[in-house]
Amino acid sequence: MEITQQTLDMLKGALGAPNDDIAKTVSTSTGLVAYDLQAPSKNLVPINTPIRNRLPRVGGGLGTATNWNVITALVGSGYDAMGWAKEGQRTARMSYSVTPKAASYCTIGEEDQITFEAINSAQTYEDIRATGTMRVLQKMMLKEENALLFGNRSISLGIPATPTLSAGGSGMTLPAATYSVIVVALTGEGYRGASLANGVPTSTTFTGADANTYTLNGGSSNKSANATQAITLGQLLSCSTTAIQGAVGYAWYVGTAGSEKLEAITTTNSVTFGLPLAGIYQAATAITADNSANATLAFDGLLSAALKSGSGAYINMLATGTPGTGTKLTASGRGTVNEIDLMLLTMWNNYQVSPTVLWMNAQQLNDVSNKCLAGASGAPLLQIFTPPGGGYEGMLAGGVIGYYFNPFAMNGGIKIPVMIHPALPAGTIIGWCEDLPMQYKSNNVPNVAEVKVRQDYYQIDWPLRTRAQEFGVYAEEVLAVYAPFALGIISNISPG
Repeated sequence: MEITQQTLDMLKGALGAPNDDIAKTVSTSTGLVAYDLQAPSKNLVPINTPIRNRLPRVGGGLGTATNWNVITALVGSGYDAMGWAKEGQRTARMSYSVTPKAASYCTIGEEDQITFEAINSAQTYEDIRATGTMRVLQKMMLKEENALLFGNRSISLGIPATPTLSAGGSGMTLPAATYSVIVVALTGEGYRGASLANGVPTSTTFTGADANTYTLNGGSSNKSANATQAITLGQLLSCSTTAIQGAVGYAWYVGTAGSEKLEAITTTNSVTFGLPLAGIYQAATAITADNSANATLAFDGLLSAALKSGSGAYINMLATGTPGTGTKLTASGRGTVNEIDLMLLTMWNNYQVSPTVLWMNAQQLNDVSNKCLAGASGAPLLQIFTPPGGGYEGMLAGGVIGYYFNPFAMNGGIKIPVMIHPALPAGTIIGWCEDLPMQYKSNNVPNVAEVKVRQDYYQIDWPLRTRAQEFGVYAEEVLAVYAPFALGIISNISPG
């Protein structure tokens, strides 16, 4: 005991005033240091769901679908535009057209699990059961945003037209050969899921957490027939196909006949190749069927509701133009864009409606701003405001348009907010009238589009079957678009 106490006293003294030898031995290199972990964890995933946030959510859904009737026309007696009646006599009776509509409820959900070890290990760090549920809800909302914009129940893209090929120019490094080209069209969902590294999504069977399986189509058309073109060294290979209503992108497979591989994904219906091919991505043989729609599991989002046949929505697919260059938006010379002006004028002439918001990709916002503000088109419209004391401290560089004025509306026109959507591909602009104007009296349509909910967000904590807490967040809903003619789409826009 006496020796032990003496040893402890010596150890305390050494640790209290260590000499150089001990300092060299006990250092940070041994790993005997504190770990500065900030709690809780940092969540750096953008949860940007602007359309979900703007759409009204209406409860009370019942059954398998929500149903409504649409009166599409009031046809007057006699000459429809004349109301004259003879003294003391009655007119004939008017008539009207009624069209029944329906939209089936669909389920959206996401799940996760947390092991008991993870729960216990995270004590004093964060409540991972709570934060885990929050992250599942956030991911589900991101998927819901994608569904509300791109969901596709109705549009089948089919088989794209055989590509048109040509060769020309000089100075390129594409090796001399006879190249074969195949194209596959992509819906909004397909474009979001496609990449050179992972290929074009086709059809996949998933195994759920309950061990049951279900199949989802990825949003791609069948592949086109192939076309061939001989290239000499230095020439540019130009490719185009007929634009398809409902497609927001195109995947291009190039190579020797029978060995075509994915080489490019575009948001317009043409592409050029002037450099040696990569030759390492998805083979065209992986595409065997039209997998563009989910006819039983999905509902139509805003884009599909507008683009499907018979919607009445304004649709303008810009011309193919020169392959690889396409057709760009054009400036009117008076601070506007011709293609947007045409959409606004046509929506007024056909249905007396105006968009209340314009959704576009950041590329299109930049292009529209350049058309409206640059040079002779926009310079006369700009003003510089100076403070009372003079100077130009308030000048701001890098301006873009925040509103687009539409003169084709009642009471002198309206200012339409121009909004970026983080998921909308370049090449597509959506004009959306969220509320019907005053001339639609007693229309019984409080919202042009709304999320009709049979059961809004609900969490399920599944019974324990293993040493992990399993949980999911779900919603049962459908996007009901009562007036699809209040939507306008400009697509196949080239950048610039």
